[in-house]
Amino acid sequence: MVRRVAVVGAGSSGLACIKICVDEGLEPVCFESSNDIGGLWNFKESPEPERSSIYRSLVVNTSKEMMCFSDFPMPADYPNYMHNSQLLQYFRLYADHFELLRYVHFQTTVRSVTQSSDFSLSGQWDIVTFNRNEEEERHVFDAVLVCSGHYTHPSLPLSDFPGYETFSGRCFHSWDYRDAEACRGKRVVVVGIGNSGGDIAVEISRSAEKTFLSTRQGAWVIGRMSSNGLPLDMTAITRLNNMLTLILPNNLVNWAAERTLNHKYDHRLYGLKPTHRLLDKKPLINDDLPGRILQGALVMKHNLKGFKDSGVVFEDGTVEENIDNVVFCTGYNGNFPFLPPALSEGPHGELTLYKTLFPPSLLQPTLAVMGLFQTKGPIMPIVEMQARWAVKVFTGSSRLPAKEKMLEVIESERKRNMKSYPCPRKAALQVDYIPYLDFMAEEVRVRPNFLRLLLRDPVLWVSVFFGPCTPYQYRLSGPGQWAGARQAILTQWERVAQPFRTRAVPKSTPSVRFSPWLLLFGGTVTMAVLSKNEIIPVLQGAAEILDRCKMFLRDCWFTG
Repeated sequence: MVRRVAVVGAGSSGLACIKICVDEGLEPVCFESSNDIGGLWNFKESPEPERSSIYRSLVVNTSKEMMCFSDFPMPADYPNYMHNSQLLQYFRLYADHFELLRYVHFQTTVRSVTQSSDFSLSGQWDIVTFNRNEEEERHVFDAVLVCSGHYTHPSLPLSDFPGYETFSGRCFHSWDYRDAEACRGKRVVVVGIGNSGGDIAVEISRSAEKTFLSTRQGAWVIGRMSSNGLPLDMTAITRLNNMLTLILPNNLVNWAAERTLNHKYDHRLYGLKPTHRLLDKKPLINDDLPGRILQGALVMKHNLKGFKDSGVVFEDGTVEENIDNVVFCTGYNGNFPFLPPALSEGPHGELTLYKTLFPPSLLQPTLAVMGLFQTKGPIMPIVEMQARWAVKVFTGSSRLPAKEKMLEVIESERKRNMKSYPCPRKAALQVDYIPYLDFMAEEVRVRPNFLRLLLRDPVLWVSVFFGPCTPYQYRLSGPGQWAGARQAILTQWERVAQPFRTRAVPKSTPSVRFSPWLLLFGGTVTMAVLSKNEIIPVLQGAAEILDRCKMFLRDCWFTG
């Protein structure tokens, strides 16, 4: 029977795993190599080898209501999009509230995790650690939760670019980047247009002489702000929108969404237009990048081809001379050197995981790797749900399929994702936000029952189905039910509004509106009798109706 669980790392994932183990009556022991909690979100002036690293100005891309732990809302006065230091403070509040620090062994590094000699029967693991005095310690655990993250080994592909050996400038990875001071007055090339690449290019462009952003495929750029200035993810990640994307043709949804984005700034004109459609890959979340291009401080360039003395060459044949710095925002290698090599069965030696969580080759499912996925949504709620599922599997409350079935599912999902992500390694990491959460919630028996909710609590049902898919939904019923979940959902827009209330503004007289439900019903009936050529204009009108519905709901939430 599983009793003692090793938790590797005390970042956001590790803290959630500790708390869930305690909830399930298990004994977690967390090993943290640094002297503090927070992991990735604990900014350090100097990067530490084999540890995650962030830059000083980093602000989260997901809002506080969407990314919080499911039974611990963030303080109402926190801004909706926080600086990394405030998120770290939230982790401290969480750890203090649930008394988690007592389970953490700081300055203790895990060197190896290997199967015990009787693993096929016991499922136990032998773990070797080194403490702050470099003293070796050996442990035996019934299960292991790997929470060390996959942003620890930067991928710096210098050998792919001819001429880098003689380049007179400095090349470094975003893992080493702290702030733009070292780039002041210089000519800088940033390679890669992920979220880090966009942030770093914008920040450098404010102090550098000239900044160039090199991209292979381009990106669709979306700001953090949605209609009425509300958080983007709270209006976009809803069960209604998820249902619509399943019903409506992808080409139509892409066309409508891309058209909306291009109304604000034409992606082709700005040199941003990617080779893929909007829904195919994660967009770039950045509020300032188009403005920096508009001001000429940031110049979009083709993919980097190579170096020449003091300059760089791009794939379109253009050359930029007198380049001082090249910052590679080229991602990370998901390495876990302390795990058994036998678990890395992927095509390129990467971990093979069922549902991005469980190694299918284990005879006993007593190890899970947390957070090794990519999604269009916040990470923390998924990791928390992963931990809830993993612990149920450890204790036998939930069962995994046979190895052959798990491998079949892994390959099927990889092939499906390769339509958007040709790289097999990246394809294996992609999950759909709400469907993935719901799948795990079904395994844990905490998925909301919408019919029951509609009949018993229609006010809550409206908030859950039409409102944002906040983590509290998975604490309404079942194992781990939280008594405050309903209230947290009904007051979530109030917490969104709280940080804005720094200046009293007189309320205007509300205007008279038609019922959005009547408008929506009328639109649905009309759609049923339309000819094929008339559908697109009406769908545009339907989108406007849905916006009105959301505005109506938000008015209700804000005014009580």
